Amino acid sequence: MKKSNPDSRRKFIRQNLLTGAGTVLGMHTASAFFSEARRFNSLHAPQVPATTASTGAPQAPRWPKWPMWKAEADEPPVLDVLRSGVWSRAKVVTEFEETWAKTIGAKRCVTTVNGTNAMICALTNLDVGGGDEVIMPPYTFIATPQAILQTGAMPVFVDTDRETFQMDVSKIEEKITPRTRAILPVHIAGIPCDIEGIMKIARKHNLVVVEDACQAWLSEFNHKKVGTFGDAGCFSFQNSKNIPMGEGGAIVSDDEELIDRCYSYHNFGIAQGSMVAKHGSGLSMFGTKLRLTEYQAAIGLAQLKRLEAQTDLRSENAAYLKAGLETIPGIIPYKVHQKVTRVSFHLFPFRYQKEAFKGLSRAAFLSALAAEGVPCSNGYVTLNNQPFLANAFQSKNFRKMYSPQQLDFKAYLERNHCPQNDILCNEEAVWFTQNILLGSRADMDYIVSAVAKIQKNAETIKKAFGK
Repeated sequence: MKKSNPDSRRKFIRQNLLTGAGTVLGMHTASAFFSEARRFNSLHAPQVPATTASTGAPQAPRWPKWPMWKAEADEPPVLDVLRSGVWSRAKVVTEFEETWAKTIGAKRCVTTVNGTNAMICALTNLDVGGGDEVIMPPYTFIATPQAILQTGAMPVFVDTDRETFQMDVSKIEEKITPRTRAILPVHIAGIPCDIEGIMKIARKHNLVVVEDACQAWLSEFNHKKVGTFGDAGCFSFQNSKNIPMGEGGAIVSDDEELIDRCYSYHNFGIAQGSMVAKHGSGLSMFGTKLRLTEYQAAIGLAQLKRLEAQTDLRSENAAYLKAGLETIPGIIPYKVHQKVTRVSFHLFPFRYQKEAFKGLSRAAFLSALAAEGVPCSNGYVTLNNQPFLANAFQSKNFRKMYSPQQLDFKAYLERNHCPQNDILCNEEAVWFTQNILLGSRADMDYIVSAVAKIQKNAETIKKAFGK
């Protein structure tokens, strides 16, 4: 047998065990990688302690795979759709829309091809467009600012409250200008932001509100589900989400006319409902094609049946895991607003303080945690200073809609500096994904033990990784 090369294995760990910015190590790709990590650590346990080493310690859990699918229960309705030959939107999509509206507590729902286009559709039909500014948080997925840019509006970033990972509501009003048209709050990780505080500001300044609830199915603020506070709420059903369809999105609202406009817009502009009386039948308004398919809706209805139970399990495990992790110096789990009554936990976020880990860098901490068999991520990059913004500002349409002074990117960066978010993104944030929280109490204990073990051996790990 060829003798293992310690240097090459150490290099493999450094290069491959780190999760990328804003990405999560996938379950299907992680197994081979963790196998390599276990072999590395069993050979080099003194350098990089790992619970998965062959020392008689517990082996890493087999984390729940995602998405989940129960063939016997889930497949018949999907097969019925496939065999019917009716695949474009029809009665199954309508059934999902009605079920989702009822589940969220909204009057109406219209589905879309994804959550990104749900936001574009909602913003567009609330008359957000060129020359407008839309206030948003910097700690979110790139889809949020991209949706704003697609309308022709300009995103304005409000700094993050690092304790909650949400937009700092106390800093919103200082960003409002005569061009401000809307606020696009994000309930990131499934943790509700202070949506009542945001609505109070919006009413004061006559702004529309579109909630990005793409990670917050069933989350509640003051016993009311998020997505139902603003003029519209948008959801995502992409494959990693707590209701996976592969792709898919939805808009909910109590504003009947808005939903009619969104429906017309998502169906080539063919007038629907109140739009017929207003514009006449047929192609009477500007629109595009964003329709969901019947088989996606059938998958969604199957997933929806277990959402409540899964949400409860995630919440219970999150509370248990949080109680364990917060006993470890240097690990600061998320906090929630006092009026939050339910969290859906698409992510379990916490802040890492390297000073309590002998100066061990976050990258090395993530590497060591993954070597213990615990998938993790360093979360999102800073969005408020990325090249895609400059690229949009240099486009022909933006140069026609805005003055050179408004498109001065250096000045834009200065206006949109978010120092607290910089710290969170560049130094502190760590995530576990929602499927981890579908494990057992023993799995949560394993995570806590792994983190505690890394802290205990931080000096040794730091020497091994050289950081």
